[in-house]
Formats: sequence, structure tokens, C-alpha cells
Amino acid sequence: MKYSGIGGQAVIEGIMMRNKNRYSVAVRKPDGEICVDVRDRVPLTDRYKIAGLPFIRGSFSFVDSMIVGMSTLMYSAAFYEDDENEQPGSFERWLEKVFGDRLDNAIMTISMVFAVILAVVLFMWLPLTVSRLIGSFIGSEPLMAFVEGIIRVAVFILYIMLVSRTRDIRRTFMYHGAEHKCINCIEHGMPLSVDNVAVSSKEHKRCGTSFIVIVMLISIIVFMIVRFEEPALRLLSRIVLLPVIAGISYELLRLAGRCDNPVVDLLSRPGMWMQALTTYEPEDDMIEVAIEAVNAVFDWKEYQSENFPEGPDETGKRLLREAGERRGRK
Repeated sequence: MKYSGIGGQAVIEGIMMRNKNRYSVAVRKPDGEICVDVRDRVPLTDRYKIAGLPFIRGSFSFVDSMIVGMSTLMYSAAFYEDDENEQPGSFERWLEKVFGDRLDNAIMTISMVFAVILAVVLFMWLPLTVSRLIGSFIGSEPLMAFVEGIIRVAVFILYIMLVSRTRDIRRTFMYHGAEHKCINCIEHGMPLSVDNVAVSSKEHKRCGTSFIVIVMLISIIVFMIVRFEEPALRLLSRIVLLPVIAGISYELLRLAGRCDNPVVDLLSRPGMWMQALTTYEPEDDMIEVAIEAVNAVFDWKEYQSENFPEGPDETGKRLLREAGERRGRK
């Protein structure tokens, strides 16, 4: 594949697509209309020179993704709020009184803080506590750190499997698949259409799921080396070392998204496998939303004329044949 630089995420009944300093949010409204909103945002790695340095930029990119992700989620959720004529409750009135025009920013900040706390409890404190409980049967600190990492991965898999049982999350994972399919379609030199996107792969190397998997795998190695006896120091070390682990993981993910070779493909495999849980095959109307999001911020025709002057690559040609067969079955 030829690197395009675009990426995104699924939101409520829609897709966010980001390209350099611009991002779009396309949402399928309850009446069936697709609403597209385009915004500008300079990434933190471009605002501050130090934030763009290798092994440092990973943490800033993650924070930037969190900010954009939460704001776009709130934007998409606004289309599916309850009846506007319904009177707000006492707690909602109190929030409006305290925060006023800054209510949306306050809610986003509170949500991010809650998400971080939940992540610390589920993926740091819980695996550490369980590994300590069975530590007397292990008798080896490095092995105990390895078991802790395996428990962390198991908790993550169980969490994804549980939340995906709800209808809304399942549909969000379908939109996640549509996002990946659009990018894969473009990066194999295929014209961006519903049929071409539908036959493209729903897994992609630059996915946030892959980033999380790489973080968990790198953390196993780091925590096997950096060890503390005190339980409190162990938990603190997990939090303090997270930016270091995120920085290493980001560089590996960045490398995987920009080159194709057997070693990089092997390193990408665990993340690609995990995407089987976080991406589902989308419906055609979801693909239409993803295409609108791409078109709003990315000139894929210019990109393909520069990178695929002779037409789609071999994978793209095969997928085009499959797309033709799909059209024939309709």
C-alpha cells in the first residue's frame, strides 16, 4: 500500500476523517440525511517543536486524538439526543448554572478524566492486583510481570467482547470497519465507490486498536525489566512509564503504516487480529457516510494520480474484479 496520511475513527452513526490540519465528521441523521462538518485543528506535534520529536510525539498524538475524538463523539451524539422539548433535570440545570457556555468543554474534560481513571483501574490496577495474588505460586518477579501483562490483554479482550454486545457499540464497530475499508480502498489505488470500498479489507495497520495492542505488548517487556517491591510504587511505575511505552509503541505503529516488509508485517499481526473484535462489516449506507467524510478533507483522485499512475496495485486489481462481481449480484 502507498501511505496516504489520512486516518479517523467511528462516532455515533458516523465517521471522523482527519488529514493533516483538517478533520471532518460525517453523521447519518435520524431522517437519513448525511451531515458533514469540517473543522481545522493544528496537531500538538506541529504546535510545539519538542512535541514532534521521535519517542515523544506518541504521547502528544494520543492526547490530541483523545481531544478530537471526544469532541467529534459529542458532535455526533447531539443528533441523537432526547426530545429537545423535554425539561432538563435538576443536575443538568446545576451544570448549566456552574459552567454556562463552557458546559460542553466541561463535559468533555470530565469524560476524559473518567476514561483515564477507568483505564488505570481496569488495565493497570486490576492486572497488578491479580498477579500479586498469584505471585506466591510463581516465585519469579519477571515471570509475574509477564503474567500481569497476559492478564491485561485478557481484560482488554473481555472488555471489548462485552461492550460489543450492545447494539450501539456494534453499529459503531461497523462504522469503524467502513473507515478502514475506505482508507484501504484508496491506498490500493481503487476509485472510491461503495462497491470498491465494500470488498476492501476492514483491517488496517494504523488502527488505534493496533496501537493499544502494541502498548500492552511493549509494557510486558518494560515491566519485566523495571521492577519495584512496594505495591504502590509498582502501580505508580505503570502510570509514570506509560508515556515512554506510548512513545515506543507510536514509533512502531508509524513504521508499520509506512512500509511493507515481512518483519513489520509480523509485528503488525497481533493488532490486526485484535481488529476482528473492533471492526465489523459495514452496511452500504455506512460506507456512503465514510466516503462523504473522506471527500470533505482528502483529494483521493490527486493522491492516486501521483501514487498510482498505472492504475491500482495487484491487490487493488483483484478487489476491483470482486467489486464487479458484487455489482453483478445486485
